[in-house]
Amino acid sequence: MKNVIRKAEFLLALSLTFAVPTFAEATDSTAVAQNDAKLSLSLDEAKKYALEHNRTIQNASYDVKKAEAARWKAISSMLPQVSGNVDYMNMCGHEMDMMGMKIAMPSYFDFAISASMTVGAQQIVGARVAKMAKEMSEIAVGKTEQVITSNIESSYINILALENMVKLLEKNVANLDSVYKMTMNAVRVGAAEQNAADQISVQVASIKSGVNTTKRNIEVLYNTIRMLIGASADCEIDLTQSLTDVVNPASILSMMEEGLVLDNNYDYQLQNASTLLAKKQVTLNKMAYVPTLTAFYSWDKKKYCSDEATMNMTPPNTVGLKLNVPIWSSGSRWADVRSAKLEYEKEQNKLEDAKLQLGIQESQLRYNLISAYENHEIQSSNIDVMQRVFKSNSEKYKYGTISSMQLTTSSTELVNAQNTYISSLMDLVSAYVNLKALLNK
Repeated sequence: MKNVIRKAEFLLALSLTFAVPTFAEATDSTAVAQNDAKLSLSLDEAKKYALEHNRTIQNASYDVKKAEAARWKAISSMLPQVSGNVDYMNMCGHEMDMMGMKIAMPSYFDFAISASMTVGAQQIVGARVAKMAKEMSEIAVGKTEQVITSNIESSYINILALENMVKLLEKNVANLDSVYKMTMNAVRVGAAEQNAADQISVQVASIKSGVNTTKRNIEVLYNTIRMLIGASADCEIDLTQSLTDVVNPASILSMMEEGLVLDNNYDYQLQNASTLLAKKQVTLNKMAYVPTLTAFYSWDKKKYCSDEATMNMTPPNTVGLKLNVPIWSSGSRWADVRSAKLEYEKEQNKLEDAKLQLGIQESQLRYNLISAYENHEIQSSNIDVMQRVFKSNSEKYKYGTISSMQLTTSSTELVNAQNTYISSLMDLVSAYVNLKALLNK
């Protein structure tokens, strides 16, 4: 029983580590709104609901939009920039002396429009870097969705497994209650000792305690699902599928036939994108050596406040080109390029490590899956045997051929077998979900 409890607690901790969503309102007209009292969900529906309402996923999608905005900002820096100005100038009666002549400086309005466009190699490469950053954000969204849906699948199936465990334990309680009542009747007529009834009573209380503990762990997992799908704490969740609907050990084992494709794995995609981004950063820093060309145009119009003839020396139209050529930076640009190259080499090493680690992880997860499958098959057979043994011992006890101690021992062995069976099922599901996530299936 303790193993099952620890697994349930681990699942809750895992969900808190990878996703702590808050609550959002449903936007899908076919989905049940969050302020409703109940959600009835199949496994696929629970995953879909989480994809629509989980705030962690929403935040990841916002990062994609931010990256897109940054890309357009980089592109817009190479497009024409236009600005307009209106200035008012008043010289406060100042007179300018021109060859002995005093000329009053008139007040005026100055209307100006300027346009410029700058194109440099760094800007072009920067736009490409921004595009790669957006692609990395999109990969991160996929990774986040995978983590959330994997946690939902694990929690959903383990709830069903623990509910099945409760049914088994309650059946044991009912059987032992029947034996306890029979024993108490025998004690009243002097055919049995009180100690025999007390031993059975303690066993019944122990199993009932196990039932209550398992139910509390089920509620922990329900809370995990509530957090993952963004449902309120008082929302009742009804799982519409049974354990046999979502768990087929034979089909789970078929995952062994799937091969690892590195380009399908989100962790590899992120590291590969990070490596390409580092490479592009080297090019970006090299472009600091390339000249930058700026073209500009300006229009200027002065409107004097007096009607007196006034000399205006400002040309109304101005067109120009400016070429900025980097000459000497005292090694600053060289240092930037060198630093970018070293960072690129680091990312290449990380990419190679990622390939090795994923290969090792694949082998380990395949080993875990086949081991979990074999253990589950053994425990499936074992629970059948223990149930038959307990049933047989119950009949023997009724006829007085075995003691109450032997019966309670048999009951304990049955409960342990049931606990081990459920634990093996949870291990099988965990191994399956982990391998499934690695292969991105």
